Amino acid sequence: MPSLLALLLLTGAAHAGEAPVDPVALQRLVHQDCGSCHGLTLKGGLGPDIRAETIEHYDADVLQSVILDGIPDTAMPPWRPLISEAEAAWIADYLLKGDTQ
Repeated sequence: MPSLLALLLLTGAAHAGEAPVDPVALQRLVHQDCGSCHGLTLKGGLGPDIRAETIEHYDADVLQSVILDGIPDTAMPPWRPLISEAEAAWIADYLLKGDTQ
């Protein structure tokens, strides 16, 4: 029983801190998962164009919120169950910088 308790405590400790952001994995997520709706070149599809020149008027915090919580009554799903706040912030910054080619 003590080893099970230790395992549970270690697992909880590992989840307490967020994992570091993996830029390569997040770039892949943007182009494959986001691209499935926003187009593989992010120029639009089911979802709107999300290239830097079309979203530059948005604040990074607003984009992060949209990424995490989605947009009700639209096809934009909430990604909060799948990615961290740090990852959503990285994606918002990545999209705003226009380094998406």
